[in-house]
Amino acid sequence: MQFDAGTEPSAPQRRDRATGLWLASAPLLLYLACPIVALILFLRPSDWWRHLHDPTVGMALALTLRTTTLATAACVIFGLPVACLLARGTFRGRELLDTLTDLPLALPPVVAGVALLLAFGRQGLIGRYGETFGVRIPFTTLAVVMAQVFIAAPFFIKTARAGLEAVDPRLEEAARTLGAPPLRLFFTVTLPLARGSVVAGALLAWARALSEFGATMMFAGSLPGTTQTLPLAVMSAMETNLDTAVALSGVSLLLALTALILAKRLSRRWGVAGV
Repeated sequence: MQFDAGTEPSAPQRRDRATGLWLASAPLLLYLACPIVALILFLRPSDWWRHLHDPTVGMALALTLRTTTLATAACVIFGLPVACLLARGTFRGRELLDTLTDLPLALPPVVAGVALLLAFGRQGLIGRYGETFGVRIPFTTLAVVMAQVFIAAPFFIKTARAGLEAVDPRLEEAARTLGAPPLRLFFTVTLPLARGSVVAGALLAWARALSEFGATMMFAGSLPGTTQTLPLAVMSAMETNLDTAVALSGVSLLLALTALILAKRLSRRWGVAGV
C-alpha cells in the first residue's frame, strides 16, 4: 500500500512501527542491561555495606572524589576558552585544533598514559626540566589528575562548544553596542545562555574521569592512598577478593549513574540537545 508524502500514518501503523523498533532494539538493550543487573544482584545489601567499610574502599573512594573534582575543575577552567575558540573562532588550522581536542576520545587510554609518561616523566620532553628543580610528576596524585584531565577534557569541550554555538549572536551584539567589554559580555550574556551545556559538560567530564583506568595505570601507577582510584582498586581487589571488587564496582556504577542522570535532567531543563 502506498501513501502520499504528506499523509500521516494511522494509529495502527504507528503502533506497528513502534513494535518493530522495540523488537529490533531489544538484543542490544538486553545485552547492555544484563551485566549491570548481574553486578547489582551479585551481593546482598548487607554484604555491600560490609565490604564498603573496608579501608581500601574508603581510601580509593576518597582519592577518586578528590582527583575527579580537581580534574573537572581543570577541564572547565582551561577547556572553556578552547570551546569558545572552536565555537566562534575562524582561523587557519581550526579543523586541526578540533581534531586535537577530539583525539583522546579515539586514543586507547593505555597509549595516552604512555604519551603522558614520555612528556612528563623523569626523562620526558617536559618532565626532564622539572626534574632539575626536584619536581616529579609520575606516580603521584597530580599524575592521576593529569591523566583524568587528558581523557575527560574532550567531553567537556564538545558539550560546552555545542551550547556556545547555540547562543544567538544578536544578543551578544546588542550587549556589545551598549558598551559591554568582551570579558563582561562573556560572563553576563554568553555564559549564562550556555550554562546548561557547560554544567552538563562538566558532569560528563566528571563521569569520564571517574572511570579512567588505562592512562592512570601507566602514568600514575596503583599506590593505595596516593594513586589508586576506584577502577584501579577494582583491578587490585579482583586478585584477592571478588566480593570487594564487586562492591567497588557498585560504588563506581552509582556515582556514574548519578552524574549521567543529573547531566540529562539539567540538559532537558535548559534545552541542551545531544546529552
